[in-house]
Amino acid sequence: MAQEKITFEQFFEAVEASNQPFVQDLHNYLLENGCKVTFEEKKSGFLASYKHGKPPKAVLNFVFRKHGMLTRIYGERISGYPDFLNTLPKEMVQSIESAGICKRLVHSTCSPKCIGYDFKIGNEHFQKCRYNCFEFLITDENNPHIKSFVEHEIKERMTGDK
Repeated sequence: MAQEKITFEQFFEAVEASNQPFVQDLHNYLLENGCKVTFEEKKSGFLASYKHGKPPKAVLNFVFRKHGMLTRIYGERISGYPDFLNTLPKEMVQSIESAGICKRLVHSTCSPKCIGYDFKIGNEHFQKCRYNCFEFLITDENNPHIKSFVEHEIKERMTGDK
């Protein structure tokens, strides 16, 4: 299936009713803070992609999976808020732990353009792939931490862009 552009309304209709307030709130926050958004239909479902800056770089995606709706956060500026990572709930840390390693950082075998994440949570050192490192299921427990993560990332990108 070719990528097909869709509207926010089409995307939002596919979001479970229990997740709609959170998705709407995060959508509004990202737009208010200068993000551009695109919505597409993929084989696995709809994708919302929010980009920030010049040139525009991905900050967050909403993705649909069989086990629920996920957010994928691109934490390119995590070095600017390392203490925040220590506040993540156990479920979110487990998601990070189960994410794939960054083959470029660990084995120098991935694309030279690919830049993974190298960070610590507590005393544990992580070197993870940027495409699934910060991929979190939308749940009542995770949502405030997801929003805070995005706020930290946007703040760091705005500070770095000046």
